Amino acid sequence: MNVKNKVKSIVFLAVGIALFVVLSMCLRVPVFENYYLCLGYIVMTVYIWCFEWYEGAIIGSLGVVLYCIIGGRGFNGMPGWALGNVAIGLIVGAALKPVKKIKNKVLQVVIVAVIATVATFIGIELIKSIVDSFIVSQPFAVRFVKNMSSFIADAFVIVVSLPICASVEKIAKKLRYNE
Repeated sequence: MNVKNKVKSIVFLAVGIALFVVLSMCLRVPVFENYYLCLGYIVMTVYIWCFEWYEGAIIGSLGVVLYCIIGGRGFNGMPGWALGNVAIGLIVGAALKPVKKIKNKVLQVVIVAVIATVATFIGIELIKSIVDSFIVSQPFAVRFVKNMSSFIADAFVIVVSLPICASVEKIAKKLRYNE
């Protein structure tokens, strides 16, 4: 990869992180008491689907870090959320390569929706709950229950964004790679 392509990749990542933060902070759709849909997951999902899993994971984890810092949330939940997003990116990204070989786009979206829901459960309910339980010194079961609304809302946003990903993939790749 030449220097121009490396710079372009870094710029695309920076734009993705910025979009994650902006969508998470500015478009706040309340769904549960004290919880909003994190629309930044749309950006994370588009990058996982259209480009590479690790780019989506970077956007999800660094986007969360910036969201927490800029939004005044501080350290509250940030490490678990960031690590959970890495797990979501890794799991969904690993599943995408074989699933994309299926010719039927609707079937692709359905399969990835199931995988993304499981990945979000692992990332938010398991990883985030484990990390949170260490940070705030609460039992895992308490953190698991507290993170349930996050899991439901985040999985919803990711699954709903999958058809968007499938429909914008060619345009996104053309923008990025001039294909």
